Amino acid sequence: MSTTGSFEGFQAVSLKQERDDQPSETDHLSMEEEDPGKDPMPRQISRQSSVIKSTLYPNPYHQPYISRKYFATRPGAIETAMEDLKGHVAETSGETIQGFWLLTKIDHWNNEQERILLVTDKTLLICKYDFIMLSCVQLQRIPLSAVYRICLGNFTFPGMSLDKRQGEGLRIYWGSPEEQSLLSRWNPWSTEVPYATFTEHPMKYTSEKFLEICKLSGFMSKLVPAIQNAHKNSTGSGSRKKLMVLTEPILIETYTGLMSFIGNRNKLGYSLARGSIGF
Repeated sequence: MSTTGSFEGFQAVSLKQERDDQPSETDHLSMEEEDPGKDPMPRQISRQSSVIKSTLYPNPYHQPYISRKYFATRPGAIETAMEDLKGHVAETSGETIQGFWLLTKIDHWNNEQERILLVTDKTLLICKYDFIMLSCVQLQRIPLSAVYRICLGNFTFPGMSLDKRQGEGLRIYWGSPEEQSLLSRWNPWSTEVPYATFTEHPMKYTSEKFLEICKLSGFMSKLVPAIQNAHKNSTGSGSRKKLMVLTEPILIETYTGLMSFIGNRNKLGYSLARGSIGF
């Protein structure tokens, strides 16, 4: 409980008197309206409108040393990766590239993994890129004609799950989850999962360039038309029905989540500077 004591040598000043000495905002208005016979003058209101400064990014360059820890944000890193992948596509398939994105892949065990995505006129490429050595480590090719469903929504987990995440994601299906083997489902390193889940990269707000290549909405705007065109041009007997784009929760079936808890808290899925202990 705060109390106010009396101190000698200090003279109390009435705030009411000070307020009475200065005309209020309503006084200004009443004085302007007193004499309607006078020449009309531009009305001046003493109150000034508050100025709210808005920027494109919520926290631009807030604690910039954090963004510099990610090798993907270092000068020339993302540009080198794009040029490497452009050269690879030109040499192997000659397909037309629709765009590049830097996103976070979330595997079926809720582990975060930094990935570069390319959309061509026929293929979705998911690249694991080492931004430290500037080299492609792994490249997964998914024919766009095989993609039959895309889901966009919030992440959900089983009720007893101990490691949950917030936010929105995107899941791309090119095979049926029901056909996935039990061994593949419970193997955290399995490469036979018939879908891929993505969310936005944590460095999305570091610059205008990264805002553009880390947005799920931008990725969707290029991916959906490319899949639809691939379906139209597909003539194989195994071509699927029309693409379904759904808005529904994205289920990640993890329960204890100890592995993802340790990995995601320490950003083990990213090319990150880790001090003197190395990467």
